[in-house]
Amino acid sequence: MELMPGLPDDAAYQCLLRVTYDKLATVASVCKGWRGEIELPEFRRRRREICKSQKLVVVAQATVGLNPCCPLAKYRTPVYRFSLLEPETGCWSELALPPEFEHGLPMFCQVASVGLALVVLGGMDPVTWEVSSSVFIFDFISGTWRRGHDMPGSRRQFFGCTSDSDRTVYVVGGHDDDKNALKSTMAYDVAKDEWVLLPDMARERDECKTIFQRGKLHVVGGYCTERQGQFETSAEVFDIATCQWEQVQENFLETPTCPRTCIGGNDGQLYTCRGSDVVALKESKWQTVAKLPADVGNVAYLVQWLDKLLAIGSAGFGQFCKAFVLDLKSYKWTEVRTPEEFSGPVQSGCYLEI
Repeated sequence: MELMPGLPDDAAYQCLLRVTYDKLATVASVCKGWRGEIELPEFRRRRREICKSQKLVVVAQATVGLNPCCPLAKYRTPVYRFSLLEPETGCWSELALPPEFEHGLPMFCQVASVGLALVVLGGMDPVTWEVSSSVFIFDFISGTWRRGHDMPGSRRQFFGCTSDSDRTVYVVGGHDDDKNALKSTMAYDVAKDEWVLLPDMARERDECKTIFQRGKLHVVGGYCTERQGQFETSAEVFDIATCQWEQVQENFLETPTCPRTCIGGNDGQLYTCRGSDVVALKESKWQTVAKLPADVGNVAYLVQWLDKLLAIGSAGFGQFCKAFVLDLKSYKWTEVRTPEEFSGPVQSGCYLEI
């Protein structure tokens, strides 16, 4: 069967490769043949080859407007939604939420990207502040949300979360309802909708940062139950292939700090923000690579793609958020125009290429 009547299949396929991410769901709904081609991993690979894939940053961001707080909330809770930024074009948009999130995203939920899907895990109900173990998945091909299996075990919050960008999301540490920091680690296969328990870490790690890089899971910082809020400098690495944790790396961060801006770059390096600097781990030592612009000195979210680094943050508490892109070749910053409606505080985010 022809992909498009009257066109050779090669030409028709080239047309599909050039569909923008926000039109994928519409195009995929036309016929089974088109949807079948779009769902194949080969489709994404070919889009990258011809430079038609689109870079997308998704952040859980507070709304800005006349009524930014949920009227039914137990406390004055900001309403959070998903903001989408195309960093290469500077275009911002909003992603519609499922009916279960009628009062906004769960507070402090985590988000990860897997293939052409967005996975939202846990958080607290914005009305009751009850901790949730829920999992929701947004499929960019179908343009729909679905419910996944809840995270197993005791309810946890402030856990580390990352993905291999292919099919698996990893959840590490955090704390339970009794404020006990956790060592446990688990993996969620999005395609199978299945959870698997992995070996525990050597240490409890609440508010840790989790990074997936080159087949290994890096868990940075956090703190144990007895040291509430006193961040450690150590890190642990889990080898996916051997299913084993490596020896704890002491003084990995050099100074005790919240590791939320620590990220893994596709260049094999790790980056984080320290004071007014962006630093990179080079030859086992953190080295300054750039100064942060004053307008994003308080960084809420950091991500790298290709030879670019995106920072979203504000000049200080209560200030509007802005976005800047750092060229990792020239080390020059460029501001991304941020409309006021997309300038609210950011809690979490992820990057995907469609």
